[in-house]
Amino acid sequence: MNRRSHSRLLALALAVTVTLGLAGLGDACAEPPAADLDAHGQLQNPELQARFERIAKELRCLQCQNESIADSNADLARDLRRQVREMLSAGKSDDAIFAFMTDRYGEFVRFAPPLSPKTALIWGAPFLALLLGVAIIYRVVRQRSRMPLDE
Repeated sequence: MNRRSHSRLLALALAVTVTLGLAGLGDACAEPPAADLDAHGQLQNPELQARFERIAKELRCLQCQNESIADSNADLARDLRRQVREMLSAGKSDDAIFAFMTDRYGEFVRFAPPLSPKTALIWGAPFLALLLGVAIIYRVVRQRSRMPLDE
């Protein structure tokens, strides 16, 4: 075997090794560790499973928009459920999971976003408009009642 064919063989072996290594790495990232899931695909720890179900019902499927990720069969919902399972298995808190999802997808991903000045304005604006309308009607009626009647 000459030097040139030896280096080609070595390059081929290196390429196969890297390809097999990357393929194994991709499979490991696709699902949570099998030890964390039971035969039905649920987390083995009942407390983690209960947290997962609660979180999945509070997150909106961005593809379906009117369904939670727990109820949706869309590919995106499956990916989000997998991400939530992985985060729970990694020991993340509920607040950390919601913060991650909100940072990544915006407040729309949550069915019930937390109260903030922006959401308070959105929810309070109709009531403020109603109060403003009542005040304007009261002032107009009061001014007209003070005007003299035409005979």
